[in-house]
Amino acid sequence: MKYDTIIFDLDGTLLNTLEDLKDSLNYALTKHGYEPRTLEEVRRFVGNGVGKLVKRSIPIHSSQEELENCLATFKDHYNKNMQNKTRPYDGIMELLLDLNRFDFKLAIVSNKFDAAVKELAKDYFGTIFDVAVGESPTVKRKPAPDSILAAIKELGSDINKTIFVGDSEVDVQTAKNAGLPFIGVTWGFRTRELLRKEGADYLIDTPKELLCII
Repeated sequence: MKYDTIIFDLDGTLLNTLEDLKDSLNYALTKHGYEPRTLEEVRRFVGNGVGKLVKRSIPIHSSQEELENCLATFKDHYNKNMQNKTRPYDGIMELLLDLNRFDFKLAIVSNKFDAAVKELAKDYFGTIFDVAVGESPTVKRKPAPDSILAAIKELGSDINKTIFVGDSEVDVQTAKNAGLPFIGVTWGFRTRELLRKEGADYLIDTPKELLCII
């Protein structure tokens, strides 16, 4: 077995969270007098944490105070509505159950705020994941390797037997910064072409294909 530890990104990799993110974002934008964003715009804006999502969605000349107010509204709404439309991608649960049965060590790392990551991991995946790490004051967001390294440490794993699975250019960069091989999933928020251009080591079109790599 080449790997015994698999770390997954969350949004766009395990869960399709786009609709709930769009709804909470547009609630906040409308409340603060801004134009709502389309699903495709939100798809392009996600990946670097909710702060960046909101910043990319409001007018470029907005003040820091306006950004923070809109972000606070978004977070409050999302905390209460993040499971309205969010669902695991087809085949994800079957994959995770197989990995769990084969005794792989599993973790989630995400640029979503830490409380949301832990809640979503527990509610959708129960005890499948040993560790879930999100953005916090003590963990720098991806593409810094901090979240991956924290997860590996908490799992008691060997970095040389760990692989990272994600769907975005940020995830590719994070894997490189952590010194890990990267599996890019093509069902997420970015295209196959972009993942290949960014230097993904592997590309998979369905969750079960991951088993062939590990």
